[in-house]
Amino acid sequence: MNGSFPSGGFGFGASNGSGNPLAGVWEAMDQLRTSFEQRSGGSRMARGDVRAAVISLLAERPMHGYQIITEIADRSGGAWKPSAGSVYPTLQQLADEGLITAEEQGGRKTYSLTDAGIAASEDSAEKPAPWETVGHRSAGQHAALPKAGMELAAATAQVARTGSPEQVQEAVAVLEDARRRLYAILAEG
Repeated sequence: MNGSFPSGGFGFGASNGSGNPLAGVWEAMDQLRTSFEQRSGGSRMARGDVRAAVISLLAERPMHGYQIITEIADRSGGAWKPSAGSVYPTLQQLADEGLITAEEQGGRKTYSLTDAGIAASEDSAEKPAPWETVGHRSAGQHAALPKAGMELAAATAQVARTGSPEQVQEAVAVLEDARRRLYAILAEG
């Protein structure tokens, strides 16, 4: 999603050639729903955060990749669950840098810090762990935002499906006002 919706206020008034002036609302609502679903499934963290999390966890005890993924998810309260596609390449990079070693145990590679890795973990010990910052962020008001957006999208779609032309115009005005007010909030801070 590029941050914009079809012109005409969430697609109201737009036509996709089907003859229905509200047809564009379905695409806009799908874009909004998809945007919030992507965000509510966990935060996407930067590669450096995955690296810091892996080093921090391995400073506590040796772990295999799946343990690292689940431990981050548990410690962030489910707000961040890194994918295997971000954890395993990070583990390989750390091994290439000589910060960790891998040992086969029970059919799985178990990773542990080398002396250089221990030194790296001590250098970052004063900083909060990456899962603490994401957990704090989503434990607050940010967790409510996707839910509110989905509820707004559902109400908008209901008006589009069942509203009279006058109700649709009133809904357009409400949504346009809400959009302006949201941008005003961002401008304040």
